[in-house]
This record gives sequence, C-alpha cells and structure tokens, in this order.
Amino acid sequence: MLHLLAINIDWALFFEKLILIAVVVFASLGIALYSTYAERKIAAVIQDRRGPNRAGPFGILQPFADGVKLMFKEEIIPNSSNKALFILGPGLAMTAALLTSAVIPWGGKVELFGRTFELQIADINIGILYIFAVVSLGVYGVMIGGWASNNKFSLMAALRGASQAISYELAMGISLIALLMMTGTLSMRTIVLQQMAPHHYWNIVYQPLGFLIFIVCAFAECNRTPFDLSEAESELNMGYHQEYSSMKLGFYLFSEYVNMFISSAVIATLYFGGYDVPFLNESLLSPNVAAIIGVVALMIKVAFFIFLFMWVRWTVPRFRYDQLMNLGWKKLLPLAIANMLVTAVVILWLKK
Repeated sequence: MLHLLAINIDWALFFEKLILIAVVVFASLGIALYSTYAERKIAAVIQDRRGPNRAGPFGILQPFADGVKLMFKEEIIPNSSNKALFILGPGLAMTAALLTSAVIPWGGKVELFGRTFELQIADINIGILYIFAVVSLGVYGVMIGGWASNNKFSLMAALRGASQAISYELAMGISLIALLMMTGTLSMRTIVLQQMAPHHYWNIVYQPLGFLIFIVCAFAECNRTPFDLSEAESELNMGYHQEYSSMKLGFYLFSEYVNMFISSAVIATLYFGGYDVPFLNESLLSPNVAAIIGVVALMIKVAFFIFLFMWVRWTVPRFRYDQLMNLGWKKLLPLAIANMLVTAVVILWLKK
C-alpha cells in the first residue's frame, strides 16, 4: 500500500506547493515586520513628529534593528511558570496566524515550465470554515501564555482576550452567513471568481452592513485598538505577554501584525473582489501578466486595510471592557442576525 501511494504522488505539484508555502510564509513575515515600521511612521505623522529615522535612510532598517534587539535580549522564564506551556504559547499564536493564509487566493493561474498552477496553497471547498477553525486556535496561544505565566495580570488579560474573541466571532460568523447565502459556496477562490464574473459587482455592494460588522469584528479578533483590552497597559501592566522576553515576546508581537495582514487579505477577498481589477479584461492578457497584475491589485487592497487598522489605532481611544462587551452582544450580534434575515428574505423574493 505504501509503495502504491509513493508511486501516485505528483512530486512536481508537491514541490510547487512547497515553494508557494515558503513564499507566502516569508512574505507574511516580511510584511508583518515592515508593518511595525509603517505603523510608527503613520503614528508620527498623526502626532506631528518624525518617527524612526536613525537606522538606515529614513529609518528603513528600524524593523531589522528591533528584530536583532529581540533576538539578543536575555530570555527569562519565571521559576513559578509552567515552562512547557510558557514556551508553547507564543509558538501557537504565530503558527495559527500563518496557517490562515493557506486558503487565500493570491492571484490567478501562472504558467511556468509547461505547467499551470494556481497562486493558492489549498483550494478547499470549506475555505471560510478553515479560517474560522484556525483563528479559534489563536485564542489558545493567548490563553496558554497568560495562564502559564503564573501572573494574575497576565491571566486576567488572557481571560479578557478569550471572552472578547468568543463574543465577536459570533457576530463575525453570522455576518458571513448572509454572504454565503448569496454566493452558495465556502470556497475562497469561487467567491473571487463570482465577483469577477460579467454583470456582477463586488460583494461590498450587496453586503455593506455585513462588511461593516465583519471589519469591526476583525479589529476585535486582531486585538487592535479600540479593542486591545487584553493588552491594556494602564490596567493590566502590559497584558498576557507581560512575563515574556526575547523572541517569545517577539512572536506574540509579530503574530498580531501577521493577523492584521491576513485579516486584510480575507476582507479584500470576501468583499472587494480579491485579485480582481475593475474594468480589466484578463482574457486579453497572457495568464502570467494577468496573475502579476492580480497579485499587485490584491496587495494594494491589503495595504489600504492595513493602513485603516493603523489609522483607527492612533485615532480612536480604547473602549472600557463593559463597552466592548455591550457592543459585541447588544449591537453587532443583533445587527448581524437582522442582516442575515433580510438577506434571506431578499434572496427568496428574487427567486419567485
């Protein structure tokens, strides 16, 4: 049986996927790395100051300086902590952040060396369910890190993060149900292709309220201001990663920016056509040129949403915890249910 299995493996496809995985992972880490630089520059502009400007021209090497500093910092593991879980927490947070990129279609089809392959690691027919499943695993990274630290402030922050994620995942999931009733599929690539079809608009046109609910919940899922209650320095003395240092702390910090990048890619894919370019007929171009243009278009959309994440962080103050939960349970959840019901009624009415 093993011999037959080895014969049937498409090794060319295996190495294509392996290369694509490496490109997506390193691109995600690189974008997360320079998102820290972009955020500091955007904050500096908003606050009328210069921002990082010492490491390299215009401070362009500042992310590398920060990374080197974290790598060479002394690594401290508290004696009273659960050492195995203390080490597992940041690794799980980073792994969950990177795994969500597997089902995102980054572009169209590419032809190289006589083979055609898609710029997507895995085109599975339950792509959205996969994203939700992996995102829910990221909460364990926060919970494990906060509990294993054996610090009351870290534990309180981890409990906040877990309750926040559970609360806002409900509204996010229900807002997506309305979108799925329209598309009739859970495949991310199929959703993009439907938006690219003639006489069809991006899903933001059909689901503006669903998009608004989804992006607010994305802010909460990424622990971004004004929903960063698990990292409230003034209340919790830094948050769930208070006891962490060196690259373990770096993993927690970078996983937040990876989540922000992937969330922006998911938003662009579901509601803004993914790699679609408006008014461009891809059939008139060669597949490779069309794929490159598509990747660039998707990255522009992703960059806009990353900027939106940062703009909101340096503009809107942090909510109180009771305000956070009231918004999730009493505002967003009823709105998501109402949006789902209205969408269902409209679909049934149009089919008559």
